[in-house]
Amino acid sequence: SWFSVQQLRMLVIQISMLSFKILFCGLPVFTNCSVVGLNFDFLVLNFTKHSSYLIYNAALFFSPFIQQQYHDKFGDKEMIPVAANDVAFSLHAVALTSFTLYQVFIYERGNQKVSKVCISISAVVWSAAIVCLIVAWPKSNWLWLIDVFNSIQVAMTTVKYIPQAVMNFRRKSTVGWSIGNILLDLTGGVLNFGQMGVQSIDQHTLVNFYGNIGKTLLSLETVFFDVLFIIQHYVLYPVKRDENGKAIISERVAPLIRPSDKPEEDSV
Repeated sequence: SWFSVQQLRMLVIQISMLSFKILFCGLPVFTNCSVVGLNFDFLVLNFTKHSSYLIYNAALFFSPFIQQQYHDKFGDKEMIPVAANDVAFSLHAVALTSFTLYQVFIYERGNQKVSKVCISISAVVWSAAIVCLIVAWPKSNWLWLIDVFNSIQVAMTTVKYIPQAVMNFRRKSTVGWSIGNILLDLTGGVLNFGQMGVQSIDQHTLVNFYGNIGKTLLSLETVFFDVLFIIQHYVLYPVKRDENGKAIISERVAPLIRPSDKPEEDSV
């Protein structure tokens, strides 16, 4: 049974990684050279989220000192809750999110910009992280510090989705934003949760869930918001297409440009 559980765990990991890899490979591609409809606050908050998660995953996976602190807290027999695929996912996510941010500067974006609220949130989060680093340094409380970054990524996961959900609601449309990415994200989130479940069955313990509470909450949050986006796309604001199958943008892209910004027509 040990062999079968291990094989199942590895299968779940591989499928999960494939879903996330396809997700992030598709995210930066805007075939119409426009990012209108993609919320910039989402991108900035997403970068903060993935950067925090990368710090947590890489530190716990590569540092023997932090691993020992984890074992001192949860027991020597407990498996470290971060695997190589978690580190690879975080690296992949940070790199591709950075590339998406770059595309914002080179593609048509209308009057969209990063909000002051988003800038303030990001500044507060990174300032708090620096303060926590200063506090942890004297006593080498590194496990506590990376738990802080884990908490940051959980909070950012909730916060980052809200601007896009609100933007979809205000525009009454999901045009310009990929539902395919959401479906892949949902698949990855469910399988990520499944990975922890299979690992818990193998170890006969629930430490995998509460020992890495950030990963548990991340999976639950991802499923919740992805389901919300799916309802917005398919139920509340279904995409209307013309005879050629092209999306009809009759919605709220126009309000992104204020009437006062438009050039006045010459009177005859």
